[in-house]
Amino acid sequence: MATQHENYSLVSITKRVSVYPKSLRPQQLLSLSNLDRQCPTLMYLVFFYNPSHALKNLSIKTVFSSLKSSLEETLSAWYPAAGRLTLNPSDGKLELWCNNGGAILVEAVTQVQISELGDLSEYNEFHEKLVFKPSFNGNFSDMPLLVAQVTRFGCGGYSVGVGTSHSLFDGPAVFDFLRAWASNTTMIGSTGLDHQQHKPVHDRGTLLACMRSQPASAKLGKNPNSVSRVAAIDHLYLLIKQAASDWNHVSDGKLGGQKLSHMGSSNQDNYVLKTFHLNVSMIESLKRKIFGEKRGSLPCSSFEVVAAHLWKARTKALGLRKERMVCLQFAVDTRTKMVPPLPQGFSGNAYVLASIALTAGELEEESHGSLIERIKEAKNSVTTDYICAYMEALEAPQTSLPPLKELTLVSDWTRMPFHKVNFLHGEAAFVSPLVPPITQVAYFMHSPTESRSIDVRIGLLPQTLTAFSHHFLTNMQ
Repeated sequence: MATQHENYSLVSITKRVSVYPKSLRPQQLLSLSNLDRQCPTLMYLVFFYNPSHALKNLSIKTVFSSLKSSLEETLSAWYPAAGRLTLNPSDGKLELWCNNGGAILVEAVTQVQISELGDLSEYNEFHEKLVFKPSFNGNFSDMPLLVAQVTRFGCGGYSVGVGTSHSLFDGPAVFDFLRAWASNTTMIGSTGLDHQQHKPVHDRGTLLACMRSQPASAKLGKNPNSVSRVAAIDHLYLLIKQAASDWNHVSDGKLGGQKLSHMGSSNQDNYVLKTFHLNVSMIESLKRKIFGEKRGSLPCSSFEVVAAHLWKARTKALGLRKERMVCLQFAVDTRTKMVPPLPQGFSGNAYVLASIALTAGELEEESHGSLIERIKEAKNSVTTDYICAYMEALEAPQTSLPPLKELTLVSDWTRMPFHKVNFLHGEAAFVSPLVPPITQVAYFMHSPTESRSIDVRIGLLPQTLTAFSHHFLTNMQ
């Protein structure tokens, strides 16, 4: 009899097709903004649907056919998802060629039961088998921007694994696209999210105009004022300089508080993905301990409270020297920050990073309340000028970052309840992101089990897992 581990390898692809828009559009080149060009890799989500009476009566053939026809319909409006990236021959920058090249849809089956996977909120290597990963030969014109795989489990449950290019969509745009796709399915009268959506706007014109409005003197490094206006870029450079200076100050086989043999070892493979469930009572307990009876006069969001607490806990778990610079950076949606605001239904990348920097000693001494005020100030600093200068700074050559454990990154997904995207019947039991390009990012996700609860998915170095868990969960019990 096959072991559970052997069963995990038994995911058989039974069909693979290209899916094209139902209504083909004339081919066109869509200019991308610098925000789109930062990470042209596929980002994956896996939707798990537990077995039910309705699902058990559906064949994989029926499910696949419904997803295919609904995707064809959806691509008619979301046509860039059927295109390909291409390099502009004049400047070598990425652009989006809307050429009706098609998305990829895959059908698969496995004898594994969903219950064998354990806690779906925790990352499992088996999840990687539930998505289709096209090979990349270096030619962007051969790489699909949208791939999906529907897998039927031995128990009668299903998963839908979706990969979308980050040059195509950011988080809110992916959410809108998936909602549109799910709303076009016809299986068993599915219900879920309100399907009334704005028509997608794919043109990046507003952001491109912002880039063109920046004079050459405003480029980072040519105008001292531009550095202060783009705190995220400035702080990142300072962290890189700090890491570089470590190499020049080696003493007793140690480097910046880290053994030489460990330098550079903070790569993707060394991180452990862990999910922490913060229910409403835990979050409220933390707020009470921070603000006491004054909380009513000090409005703050759950994101601000948890982000401040996570930064302190992660930094403390790392055991850094007090003089080390540490930084919190978090994504800010610019859709309503721009003047004028981006159009409703904007489907491109619209996030920039806001940033706060302190020394590890200052962070340890700073109260949660003061940190929350700093987070609010950093949010408010994201103005049209900041956004334009941020994109201008991205004109500089992009390279891979060295390991920067002093950098804490947070992305807020709590306003995107992915589990309510109803491809099949009822809400998903859980929606799991796969390993992101930067593993240490902390994702704040809308919990499928309790309204206003937060699931925090974060990549941690194994040697810090126990300490982080202790410091992070303290004050929440």
